[in-house]
Amino acid sequence: MIGKPATIKEIAKSLNISVSTVSRALHDHPSIGITTKSRVRQKAAELNYEPNQAAIHFQKGKSYTLGVILPELSESFFSAAISGIEDTAYQKNYTVLFAQSHDDAEKEKTLVEKMKNQRVDGLLVSVTKNTSSYEHFEMLKKQNIPIVFFDRVPALKDIHYVNCNIETGTFDAVTFLLKKGHRSIGLINGPASLPATQERKEGYIKAMVKNRLKFDPTLVINCDLTEEGTALAMDKLLGSKRKPTAIVTFNDYVALYAIRHARLLNINIKKDVDFVSYANLPIINYMDHVPLASVEQFPYLQGQKAADLLLDLVNKSADPETGNEAYYRITIDSKLIVNEKFTIDKIL
Repeated sequence: MIGKPATIKEIAKSLNISVSTVSRALHDHPSIGITTKSRVRQKAAELNYEPNQAAIHFQKGKSYTLGVILPELSESFFSAAISGIEDTAYQKNYTVLFAQSHDDAEKEKTLVEKMKNQRVDGLLVSVTKNTSSYEHFEMLKKQNIPIVFFDRVPALKDIHYVNCNIETGTFDAVTFLLKKGHRSIGLINGPASLPATQERKEGYIKAMVKNRLKFDPTLVINCDLTEEGTALAMDKLLGSKRKPTAIVTFNDYVALYAIRHARLLNINIKKDVDFVSYANLPIINYMDHVPLASVEQFPYLQGQKAADLLLDLVNKSADPETGNEAYYRITIDSKLIVNEKFTIDKIL
């Protein structure tokens, strides 16, 4: 049976040499002769010695761990982002700690504190839909723990972030519907606290103005992204004077809720109303009535670039010769993906 791993002190005692000599020999220090190094390594193997990674990391001033806080780990979008983060961290020999806020701003604050106590070298965050105060993130900055926000990025100036260009994605989505002959287009938007909500609205307005159509604020409804909230938004749109013939939804999940509610109201999808959404998640391939198109936001790439940026910041903060005053902002172009199922249905 393999016994408990030996310590450096035990190796030193068995060889009748100093602890410092053993330590230097194990770290291949040039001051230690080849014979002594060989004896130490052989004895270390015999005694099942394993390096104390925590002690090594402490000496280097790093934990080689990144923290990640997301709204929901179960969502396909964030699962893809996680893959991008993990793949990048693994290549650089970093461990990743994941936590989910469940879109609870108070829980997000608690998780930030826990990540700090775990001594993470840096933090990746996609904020909750209700986050309106950012003192908990400022606290990390004061302790030289770099933060990179991604996807859901707060409307702050002095931050590092990676996101997708939602405004142009919305412009393309609305233009796509206008080219199909729609003139009354609704937008089920997200909570007002999310910057992405404003970006969607701005893209919507620009597309309408570009096509010489008047912006009607009654056709833009904010919701909390829940199924119940989406149903209420649908009722408002369908009950308005300018009943929309097409609706752009905040994401694919909201599209699913909206389409389900429309069917309960005996509304004929594609005949009475068309839908376009965001995220282009796998879930749309399993829907009976799919959106005509979805704005691809490239979550894997966002996660990958966010992790790359954070690791660069971690290494810079560890090097006293490099400054860390510049703020890095990476925006990925979105892409409107026309649903293949919709195209096939039209052909048939």
